[in-house]
Amino acid sequence: MTKSQPTPRVKIARVAKGKRPQYFNDPATDKLLSMTLTLMEELSVTRERLDALERLLASNQVIARSELEAWKPDADAATERSAARTAYVERMMRAMHAELEEISRLGSAERGIDPLEAVGS
Repeated sequence: MTKSQPTPRVKIARVAKGKRPQYFNDPATDKLLSMTLTLMEELSVTRERLDALERLLASNQVIARSELEAWKPDADAATERSAARTAYVERMMRAMHAELEEISRLGSAERGIDPLEAVGS
């Protein structure tokens, strides 16, 4: 008998290629929808993982819920959390950053366009 081969992992591109579809008349609404859906996805996964972790810890009597509530991060944990938070905000704001870069590039060619004002309109 031969061992069955493990199923190869499928790699999915993290950045979509091609033109982004537009669902609403106002492109800003599409960007807001994209940001909201990304936030929903992140929060859903986080909640499921947190629930699993808390249930495992409680069932194995590793930690009491009160200890979890009272825990404060040390300096290393605070630094790691800060870096993770920064990366998260960058992912959330990806669409806005892309537009700002586009407007900035156009603005440098057509002096007189304020990128921040253009994004806000």
